[in-house]
Amino acid sequence: MIEAYYHQNISVAIIAERLKRSRQPIYNVINFLKQGHSAIDYYKRYKENKRRCGRREISLPKKEQEYVKEKVSLGWTPDVIIGRAEQPISCSMRTLYRRFEDGYFDRTTLPMKGK
Repeated sequence: MIEAYYHQNISVAIIAERLKRSRQPIYNVINFLKQGHSAIDYYKRYKENKRRCGRREISLPKKEQEYVKEKVSLGWTPDVIIGRAEQPISCSMRTLYRRFEDGYFDRTTLPMKGK
């Protein structure tokens, strides 16, 4: 839509009002169009940039994985493993629990304690 409005020489303020968007993204697209690109090029670039954002999955080093497996086999829960801090683990307690839920570690080996 922005490209169509741009080719009709409609002002950015009116485009922003019609699309119910702020002016800055409209300016970004129009400046990209002025460089000789198309709206499809802008969309592809946007999707590529969006693909790279977000949180990266945490993977524990082999040594830490072995340590966690060893302590869980001894009856320790992830909060005890992190809380005792005998060996530094490169994730939080919640992340360690998530690793068990995601199947990164065997969930059935967790001791059933607490509520």
